[in-house]
Amino acid sequence: MNVFSEAATPARVLLIDDHALVRDGMRMHLTLQPGLEVVGEADDGEAALAWLAQADEAHRPELVITDIGMRGMGGIALASALHDLYPELAVLIVSMHDNLEYVRQAVRAGARGYVLKDAPADELLAAIQTVLAGRVFYSARIARAMAAQSESPLDALTPRERDILNGIGRGLANKDIAAQLGVSVRTVETHRLNLKRKLGIEGRAGLVKYAVQQLGTDGEAGQA
Repeated sequence: MNVFSEAATPARVLLIDDHALVRDGMRMHLTLQPGLEVVGEADDGEAALAWLAQADEAHRPELVITDIGMRGMGGIALASALHDLYPELAVLIVSMHDNLEYVRQAVRAGARGYVLKDAPADELLAAIQTVLAGRVFYSARIARAMAAQSESPLDALTPRERDILNGIGRGLANKDIAAQLGVSVRTVETHRLNLKRKLGIEGRAGLVKYAVQQLGTDGEAGQA
């Protein structure tokens, strides 16, 4: 199945896995999709961050696909670092682990999706298409397990997104939140967009209302 055939410009992908054979197989599979371009590879999180630091903006990937368990910096720590440094990047975890605690940690670190390595190839392509569109994707087995445990949408927020939500709930403008957290206004805007996507909220007013409600309920927005 080719779900990217109508893409005008290929989406750039960075692959991270400490097994060369896994990277080779995934690269070969993804390069068959006209709408995807594998622009780089790394064997752990530190190497991925070094690659990104040297890449110019024109060649920086839009999607990072990473394993969890790797020698050196693993996928969860990498997702957290990417969330802080490059919040616009979509991160997709591809792992052999179906433990929900791994999934929770990955999502809280900033990953937009979690796919099991034994999932069908079509599921991986669907995950890539979904996270590139700004939505969240889980392998079917993971999604069923999470639904059975009735996860709260707030559980999917990263610490930085919780900080942003707190600022919104206190009525702070983007520039004030940015100054308080030591980040750029553009970074705050990106996090606000991610918050709306994760929480299923449309419009600025809807997000403000939600943040105020959470602040009034919990004393600090986003805290469970």
